[in-house]
Amino acid sequence: MTPTRPFKHTLDRLQQAGLRPTRQRLGLARLLFEGSDRHVTAEQLHGEAAGANLKVSLATVYNTLHQFTDAGLLREVVVEAGRSYFDTNIDDHHHFFHEGSGRLEDIPGEQVAVAAIPAAPAGTEVARVDVIIRLKPVA
Repeated sequence: MTPTRPFKHTLDRLQQAGLRPTRQRLGLARLLFEGSDRHVTAEQLHGEAAGANLKVSLATVYNTLHQFTDAGLLREVVVEAGRSYFDTNIDDHHHFFHEGSGRLEDIPGEQVAVAAIPAAPAGTEVARVDVIIRLKPVA
């Protein structure tokens, strides 16, 4: 039996997305994709990288997250101005946003129905609809 290279799945994923697997991209991709789906901020991923002895600047983490998003590996979820999460689940779904803790929780796409969507402006089309339901504790 031929041994597989460590992190082959992650390496293949980057290459299939057309991204050169640099040391930093591969390290960040391993942190993001080798596990279950999750939502992460750039700051959280930067802290995880430091904990894994992966030396990357916060700017590199931001740039890499945006490259992964542009390549279709992640979805960016903007919960408010200046506050974004990056979602490893790129399937059709929506989110609960827990305002107190800042936690995002997936809602399967089929559980949300949008009754009407206005016509897109001329020369454009609707790419997708993202619903964020904001939650707060019951008073």
